[in-house]
Amino acid sequence: MVRFVNHLAVGFAAVKEVTGNMLGDKKVTVVFVLGGPGSGKGTQCANIVEHFGFTHLSAGDLLRAEIKSGSENGTMIESMIKEGKIVPSEVTIKLLQEAIITSANDKFLIDGFPRNKENRAAFENVTNISPAFVLFFDCSEEEMEKRLLGRNQGRVDDNIETIRKRFKVFIESSLPVIEYYNGKAKVKKIDAAKPIPEVFEDVKAIFAPYAPNAA
Repeated sequence: MVRFVNHLAVGFAAVKEVTGNMLGDKKVTVVFVLGGPGSGKGTQCANIVEHFGFTHLSAGDLLRAEIKSGSENGTMIESMIKEGKIVPSEVTIKLLQEAIITSANDKFLIDGFPRNKENRAAFENVTNISPAFVLFFDCSEEEMEKRLLGRNQGRVDDNIETIRKRFKVFIESSLPVIEYYNGKAKVKKIDAAKPIPEVFEDVKAIFAPYAPNAA
């Protein structure tokens, strides 16, 4: 565990064709991306979408849209985010499932989920997805904090107190997910502290098989 605590930003991507009952007859390719707060996964997702034709589904964006809808779930989600807590799996899985079903695309980049062991188990049980590999973004807490405080997006979770709560939740909940996949030899680590273009060069090497002109 110590070797991971010193590198708090984590990201993973898992690729798998889905053919289960969740989507009926629709066959899709799903890539999960998970990273510590401020690790740059949103930026890299945008690059992957542009170069490899995936539809980007951000678990965080879907949750924030639910908050804006004023629903009962939205009120609960807002309260949990302010406390730096993780939203129940069934809520996020339902939002992701609806987004996949209603999209015309068949390649999806999902970031921000799963974030803990229970998330992972629930998603695998519902979708029958077993990750093909894990993309691990490595970045220091100091760098992530600097990025979050500098982006000034006006989000409820972009203040120093909540940011540090999110770091704590990340260490306690998400690192075991990385350890689980590391035990299966499915982790590929990328240095997320490097400049964005350099990080994407590493990402492109992983996603090369999904390029439009790939055989």
